[in-house]
Amino acid sequence: MGIAVALGGGAALGWAHIGVLQQLQEEGIAVRAAAGTSIGALAAVCLAANRLEQLEKIARSANWLRVLSYLDFHLRPGAMLGGRGILRDLNLHLGNLQFRDLWIPCAVVATDLVTGKPVIIDHGPVSSAVMASIAIPGLFRPVQYDGHFMVDGGVVMPVPVAAARQIAPKLPVLSVNLQGDYHGRRVATAIRTAPKRSHNSMAVVRASTMLLMAELARHTLAIDPPDFGLTLPVGHIEIHDFTKADELIAIGRRAVAENIEEIRALLGRKPLGSR
Repeated sequence: MGIAVALGGGAALGWAHIGVLQQLQEEGIAVRAAAGTSIGALAAVCLAANRLEQLEKIARSANWLRVLSYLDFHLRPGAMLGGRGILRDLNLHLGNLQFRDLWIPCAVVATDLVTGKPVIIDHGPVSSAVMASIAIPGLFRPVQYDGHFMVDGGVVMPVPVAAARQIAPKLPVLSVNLQGDYHGRRVATAIRTAPKRSHNSMAVVRASTMLLMAELARHTLAIDPPDFGLTLPVGHIEIHDFTKADELIAIGRRAVAENIEEIRALLGRKPLGSR
């Protein structure tokens, strides 16, 4: 018996996935398959490769100097950053791993800009697939992979329940949504508490983008509902702040602990759509 997990995108907020997965392990909940979008793809792959401890060390040691080292600005069309530093580190930690080498079924989600559809990647080199899944539009160049022209999977599938069901159709799915806490966002709180104040254009754009992401996640979860879903209260942490691993891991652990009875009830249950 076991479950599949669908780990959502959310940039730096994705460190919370580490806490979720660790707490599931400590509670004796076997994760038999993992799907991930964007930062969730990285967490899913590290779980499936038995390298979650390595990811935790990277997360807890992250600082602004390390983050800035990834900002390889360039003048080529398609993006502001080359992504060479991230790809270098992915290759360093994941090496030549192929999906067939992973311990459990695993898939990552990217977006094909030609078709406008999600691409569920469960074969080939792992590091290239993760790079495609985290290629934030405008920030990183689109990735050409397996005949597709791809960007971040969160554009169309921010929480990859459908991907988890594809690779593990007989398992119940636990989803982890990092985008649902719109009202916890600092910029949203500032606008809500002083709606008549003249807020700068960047604050309005940021709030609108965050609301769009939250609503997209809600909509996709309504179309492809999990057997049980966690929406983590992470809105108070900036999506670009990779230095908050300690707090985010604790939030992930607490979310599982507070819902452990509902999660345990998934074990042995037929997944939605097969009952």
